Amino acid sequence: MKDSYLTAGIRFRPLVRLLSRNHVTWTFQNSARVLFLLQSACWSSLFSRIESYRFGASIRKTQIPTNPIFIVGHWRTGSTLLHQLMALNPQLTAPTLFQVALPDNFLVSYRFYKPILTSLMGSTRPMDNVKIGMDEPQEDEYAVYRLTTRSPLERLIFPEKSGYFLKKAPFLPHGESLQEWEDSLKHFYRKLYFLTGNQIVSKNPFNSLRIPLLAKLFPDARFIHIVRHPYAVVPSTQHLWKVVQKQNILNRNDYSPDLEEISEFLLHMMSTIKHEFTRLPGDRCTEIRYEDLLLDPVANLKKLYKELDMPFTDDFGKLLNQYTQSLSGYTKNVYSLSGEEKKMIAGIMRKQMDLFDYFENH
Repeated sequence: MKDSYLTAGIRFRPLVRLLSRNHVTWTFQNSARVLFLLQSACWSSLFSRIESYRFGASIRKTQIPTNPIFIVGHWRTGSTLLHQLMALNPQLTAPTLFQVALPDNFLVSYRFYKPILTSLMGSTRPMDNVKIGMDEPQEDEYAVYRLTTRSPLERLIFPEKSGYFLKKAPFLPHGESLQEWEDSLKHFYRKLYFLTGNQIVSKNPFNSLRIPLLAKLFPDARFIHIVRHPYAVVPSTQHLWKVVQKQNILNRNDYSPDLEEISEFLLHMMSTIKHEFTRLPGDRCTEIRYEDLLLDPVANLKKLYKELDMPFTDDFGKLLNQYTQSLSGYTKNVYSLSGEEKKMIAGIMRKQMDLFDYFENH
């Protein structure tokens, strides 16, 4: 499943609105992608009607969870690993790839789509060697985008002629669209809670710039900021956007951000998170370094749980040990930076690199 996977699964009417407000370059490839999206949207609309008929009343009676755990931080900081580890906890539930791919109807469509998607999907993500599967934890921005059609992902798929799409796209809509956005997110979380009854753990870098709103919508929420050395984050992010855009773009205005643009946005995101954390109670937010998590996952998750006043059980510790042992053969992508590139990144990120003790390690 290598084409238009970010947009596939949107219902028909929202898809038509999305296409009508953006420019599509009608190449053969893009025409085929739009046809694929339209037929996917028809099925999604049908299953959504069925789900609403079967479960609508029960879902509306289900309370909206007030205590999600939000993993925030820039892309390529190890948030996926942290998400996977925390999702091993039997007391938590993480949105799965299937649930974020078909957020309007996953309660009824799973058994129909499973054989199809299983045959189309690869075993690892297109940008790295991380395992991927229908039931694996996944970033819920993909659900937000499909439910609302309001996400910075829109500017990645329909880019403008120049400039880093993250600097151009609003992370939250305005006016009535904001209320619709909030209602859609709460409805998605309500469905997850209806299905499992467990506390939700979300991983979504886009949420890094939405912390005040999330804290308002979910008054008992906790936030975890994961960081990683900028020398790894910046080039890896550049590679990420190249791969994802190539497979999802619907016009010819592709634009690849340079390392300086990515470094500046990384600084903006980290500084914003730091500021917002000062406005939250101490047991509602914490930070963790990817390098520390990788070195000793169990010890660092115990520390994290203690800081957030959450119970850490022996059974969870055993599951963590088993899972980390299974990752022994995993190979990370390696990126090479020139001396000038490192100097440029360090110049922009100096304060944050000092804060997290990264200068002495490289």
